[in-house]
Amino acid sequence: MRTKKAENEKITALYERLSRDDEMVGDSNSIVNQKKMLEDYAKQNGYTNIEHFTDDGYSGGSFDRPDWKRMVAGIEDGSIGTVIVKDMSRIGRDYLQVGFYTEVMFKEKEVHFIAIANGVDNQKRESSEFAPFLNIMNEWYIRDSSRKVTTVLRARGMEGKHTTNNAIYGYRKSEEDKNQWVIDEEAAEVVRRIYRMSLEGKGPYEIARILSEEQIERPSYYLAKRGLGTCRSNNNTATPYVWRGATVRDILSKPEYMGHTVNFRSYKESYKDKRAKKTPKEDWVIFKNTQEAIVSEEMWNKVQELRKTVRRTDTVGEANPFTGLLYCADCGAKMYNHRGGAGRARNWKGELNGKRRPDRDEYNCSTYNLSRQSYDKQCSQHYIRTEVVRKLVLETIKAVSDYVITNEEEFINRIYSSSRDKQKESIRSLKRKIAQDIKRVNELNMLMKKLYEDNISGKLSDKRFEFMLSEFENEQDTLEISMENAKAEIEKYESDTVRADKFIELVKRYTDFSELTTPMLNEFVEKILVHEADYSSGERVQEVEIYLNFIGKFELPVKEPTADEIAEHEKLKARRAKKAEYNRRYMEKRRKRIAEEEQKSKEVTVNG
Repeated sequence: MRTKKAENEKITALYERLSRDDEMVGDSNSIVNQKKMLEDYAKQNGYTNIEHFTDDGYSGGSFDRPDWKRMVAGIEDGSIGTVIVKDMSRIGRDYLQVGFYTEVMFKEKEVHFIAIANGVDNQKRESSEFAPFLNIMNEWYIRDSSRKVTTVLRARGMEGKHTTNNAIYGYRKSEEDKNQWVIDEEAAEVVRRIYRMSLEGKGPYEIARILSEEQIERPSYYLAKRGLGTCRSNNNTATPYVWRGATVRDILSKPEYMGHTVNFRSYKESYKDKRAKKTPKEDWVIFKNTQEAIVSEEMWNKVQELRKTVRRTDTVGEANPFTGLLYCADCGAKMYNHRGGAGRARNWKGELNGKRRPDRDEYNCSTYNLSRQSYDKQCSQHYIRTEVVRKLVLETIKAVSDYVITNEEEFINRIYSSSRDKQKESIRSLKRKIAQDIKRVNELNMLMKKLYEDNISGKLSDKRFEFMLSEFENEQDTLEISMENAKAEIEKYESDTVRADKFIELVKRYTDFSELTTPMLNEFVEKILVHEADYSSGERVQEVEIYLNFIGKFELPVKEPTADEIAEHEKLKARRAKKAEYNRRYMEKRRKRIAEEEQKSKEVTVNG
């Protein structure tokens, strides 16, 4: 059983607290002045064995303060007998919490509590009766301060100024203007590399592993070492190079790297909330081009598109870069990649020849693939090998790029002409749809007005009225959304200039088109539509549509094939025909052999 200490042996706790808001009030609240006031009072009133408990820079709205918790622990174990503060607001500004400590806990633990400036002494009944009102006034103060700070931050944020105290990794605050972010070149190069690796098809965790192995300082450590960031006081210096996938994912998602200011990402419902809540992305306030960009808008947008598709490594050890780019031309679904060993090879007799067949690497329609699992049949296979797609894409990129380099002016004219025709037709169609939607909305307004009149006059029951009104309102909401989308499309068409110049710039960045790399694929290709194979001509013919970034599906001028190309085509055709005939004869012999073996087996069974 714990033995209580004698009163003269117990500690007299002198508690001081100062927040940033209190600093604005004046010097009277400073920690130094608080300590002097409390020491003088203790000395004049005969309190001994004094010990200071100081929380400097902590808000009164929270009781998560180190020295306050240390003092409470001392009260609970019986080592503290007296608590003296300058005034009630030093305890805190949450009147419920302050009331609990001063009116409940201190009395239960027989702690003598004194607030000098307020004249509160819990051993004098008449002085402590006014304490609850002081607590309420202190909370009103912090509530009013919070409201004022929120209003100032809101106004600042709506002016396009950054509302964060710290610049994100890759930027730093300008020495001339603290509201302006400038590029921190050392960190910015790491950010650019992260985006480049993402374009290469690497995921956040793979990027994090590479950066850790190369001993690149992680953002929190990099910033803390320079006295910046939010982890200056609690940064783990033992692991300066350990990157996390979540850190990389966060860097890849920030629009700020395009040079934008993004405000109001999070909010607190009350000043008492310890944790902020995330604001939905549609409610973010974004101001474009407020600082120099670290990555281009095109690169940032492409990375967001790539991150929507999950790329899993398989037996090959790396993700297929075409995943997420191939779509079924008939049902519009993404195509599934299948890779793995194809087994051992056989000769024309069907006997193992000691060789291995080439590994499988192919795509088919995901709708077809999934429907087969439930013994259903939807769409069709749309089978195509990755090797074929790779060859077609490289040939397309090379052909279009060669055409752009040799016929730049003609290319621009063709793109502008094609775009104008598409825009005119699309705008006409959208405007017709908007006119129809407006007409229907007006009709619905009249119908709802008529419904209301019939309900008031008693011609229509309340139940029927509510049902029909709900139906009309739902239709009206759908029409209004449709009109907004159509208007946005028209604005996009009318304000969007064709980005042929961006495609030309992209082409000029590449000098070697001999091999299709993953960054080249992601920078050039928007999507690939794969049609089902056609056998009507006696040969397998399959259409593949390749849409390029910025210019879409570009049709090159048709050139007459040369004599060599015709000869090569005929040679290839003859080779395919010979192979098909070989396969036909082989299968015919095999079927005949199998039939003979089955017949012999039946005869043996009958004779036996």
